[in-house]
Amino acid sequence: MSDTYDVIVIGGGPAGYHAAIRAAQLGMKTACINKMINKHDQPVLGGTCLNWGCIPSKALLDASHKLHEAQHQFADLGIKVSSVSADVPKMIARKDEVVAGLTGGVAALFKGNGVTSLEGSGRLYGNCQVGFTPHGGEEQMLQATNVILAPGSVPVDIPPAPMTDDLIVDSTGALEFTTVPKRLGVIGAGVIGLELGSVWNRLGSETVVLEAMDEFLPMADSRVSRDALRIFKKQGLDIRLGARVTGTEVKGSGKKKFVAVTFQDKDGEHVAEFDRLIVAVGRRPYTEGLLAPDSGVNLDERGFLYVNDLCATDAPNVYAVGDVVRGPMLAHKGMEEGIMVAERIAGHKPMVNYETVPSVIYTHPEIAWVGKTEQQLKADGEDFRVGMFPFVANGRALAANDNDGMVKVIADAKTDRILGVHVLGAQASELIAQAVISMEFSASAEDLGLIMFAHPTLSEGMHEAALGAAGHAIHMINKPSRGK
Repeated sequence: MSDTYDVIVIGGGPAGYHAAIRAAQLGMKTACINKMINKHDQPVLGGTCLNWGCIPSKALLDASHKLHEAQHQFADLGIKVSSVSADVPKMIARKDEVVAGLTGGVAALFKGNGVTSLEGSGRLYGNCQVGFTPHGGEEQMLQATNVILAPGSVPVDIPPAPMTDDLIVDSTGALEFTTVPKRLGVIGAGVIGLELGSVWNRLGSETVVLEAMDEFLPMADSRVSRDALRIFKKQGLDIRLGARVTGTEVKGSGKKKFVAVTFQDKDGEHVAEFDRLIVAVGRRPYTEGLLAPDSGVNLDERGFLYVNDLCATDAPNVYAVGDVVRGPMLAHKGMEEGIMVAERIAGHKPMVNYETVPSVIYTHPEIAWVGKTEQQLKADGEDFRVGMFPFVANGRALAANDNDGMVKVIADAKTDRILGVHVLGAQASELIAQAVISMEFSASAEDLGLIMFAHPTLSEGMHEAALGAAGHAIHMINKPSRGK
C-alpha cells in the first residue's frame, strides 16, 4: 500500500464516496478510508444512507404503501383482492438485497475509477497527515496533499430513553423488526419518526408519535404542515404534540416484555405502554477520534466542523463535507459538497447553491420543498405573492385515486422571482426537482407558467400554482394571496 496520496477522504458515505470518485476521475491519486461495518460484520461502503437510512427506509416505505393500497384502495379502482397480508421477514430480506446491491455498486465504482479503498478508521494529524488503523490492526501514517473529512452522523441519544436490546431502538433498529409490534411508540415527529412510524402503521401497528414541540413540522411551510398533520391522523398515526418524554422503563419478562413511557403534556404526566419504542429525535455529527490535537480543524458551538462556504476548514488543504458541517443533514447536499471540493482541488471553480437544496419527507403523501416558507418571508418583511393548486383539481391525481395535497408557489411581489415551492402529494419528491431547476436559473413564476407541461400529469399542479401566483390559474377560481 502506498503511503502518499493527492487526496485522502475519511468516510465512505454519500459525501465521501462522491468526493473520492470525482477526485480520481480528475486524475488525482485518491484513497478513501471507511470504518463502517454492516450487520454481518463485513466492511461496507455507502454510509448510513445506503445501509441504514435513505435506501432501506424507502424499500420498506414503498413495500408498506403497496400493501396499504391493496388493502384499502384497490376496491375503489374496481380491483377485487380476496386476501392480502404482509410477510415482514421477506420485506426485510428484500430491503437487505437492495442495500447489498447498491453498496456493492459503490465498491465497483471505486475499483473502476481507481480509488484505493482502505477499510478501517482515519484520524487527521497536522500537515495533512492521516493515521489509518485497519480493523484489528495498528495505526500507520499516510501523507496527503489534500484531505476531505466526511465522517457523517449518528442518531441522537436521549437520557430518558436509553437503547435497550430490541425494545428501545434508534432508526437503525427500527429497520430490522421481523414482526409487527402490536403497539409502537415513536419519540420525535420529524422526518425519521414520521417515515418509520408510517411503515409500521401501514403494516398494522397501533402507532403513537410523541413530539416535544407544540408545532408540527415547523421547518416546513405552515399550510403544508397543517394539511399533512390532518392527513396523517386520518391514516391512523396518533401524533401527540407538546408531549415531552421524561422516562422509560422496561417491564415484564421474556416475550411479554414491554416499554412503559412517561411523558408530560399540557394536561400533566402520563404513562403509555408499547411493545417497541423508536427514538427518532435527530442526528448529530460523528467526530469521535477524527481529529488529533494538532489537526488545526476547529468545531463550532454545536459540534460541527467549522468550514467556509467552499467547505474549507481552518487547516490548510483540509476540507469537510456532508452531515458533519453546517446545513441540512441530507445525502444529496453532502454529495454535491464532495464533488465541489474535489473539483476545486483540481483547479475548477464550482459552488454549491445552498438556497436551492430540496428537502423531502417520504411519507404518503410525500412532502417536499425548496427555498423559503411563507412564515420565513413574513418574518423577514418581504413582499410576496402565493399561488396554490390542490391535487383534487388535477386530472391525473383524480384518475389515480391519489389526490391529497397541493402545490404552493411563492414569488416576489415586485420581480416575480420564485422564492419557494412547497408540495404535499404523491411524487412530491420528483415534482420538487422542477422547482429546484427553475430557482437555480432564477426563474420567475411567469417563466414556469409559460412552460408547456404534458397532460394529464401531476406536474400540471406545479404549472397551475405558478400561474396562480398572478391569478391566472385555469383550472381553479382564485386570486393570488399576498404577504409582507
